[in-house]
Amino acid sequence: MSGVGRISVITVVKDGAALLEETILSVIEKKATAEIDYIVIDGGSTDGTPDIIGKYAAHISYWVSEQDNGVYDAMNKGWAVAAADSFILFLGAGDRIITLPDKMSSYHRNDVVYGSVRMGERTVFKPRVDFHLKMYNSLHHQALLVNKALHPAPPFNCRYQVYADFDFNQRLMKSGAHFVYAPDFIAYARPGGVSDRQRFSESLNIVSANFGFLWAALALSGYYAMKILPFLKRLRPVREI
Repeated sequence: MSGVGRISVITVVKDGAALLEETILSVIEKKATAEIDYIVIDGGSTDGTPDIIGKYAAHISYWVSEQDNGVYDAMNKGWAVAAADSFILFLGAGDRIITLPDKMSSYHRNDVVYGSVRMGERTVFKPRVDFHLKMYNSLHHQALLVNKALHPAPPFNCRYQVYADFDFNQRLMKSGAHFVYAPDFIAYARPGGVSDRQRFSESLNIVSANFGFLWAALALSGYYAMKILPFLKRLRPVREI
């Protein structure tokens, strides 16, 4: 396979036997219409996950099962083996591709292609690439295609345990990467992933490191405003009839 429209889908997993198969099947389905390499990085699972990977080995370009130093170390391993000319997409166990962008060959080497993410049955996460990305992670990796040419080396800083992907997204923004919204790009994210375990202090440290103290202060203000807003709504006086 070759060409700028090539996609490397990477799944990192650890003891995800109950969820992995649906993710694999969603990728296999899209291989019929898109140029996809599928990479699976397993962290030495003991629950039967390697057996599920082996079941679909004919559809997987590369896989390994070995101990790692956490999710972002595993993601870096996947990035390292992905083709140099590909757009890279990360799916966790239980995540699914719903639709990929049409005509991937129309995108360029400096493009980051992003779409929307469904979370649960009704919630849709609408992405934003503007000042919001300077304050919080307004992109989700399940609907984010990053051309490896933008960062050939593994990009995730493993000292961040929850928001290393947010850090990378901010660094892409700072570097001048061209973000392109694809309305036909839709993914499903399983609730309860790593970033659902809120570690707001880490997020603030990333904002401060990439954009400075002022943006970190704005992010902190926005966080507390979102916490207070539901309370203020409950205090709204009831109009008498």
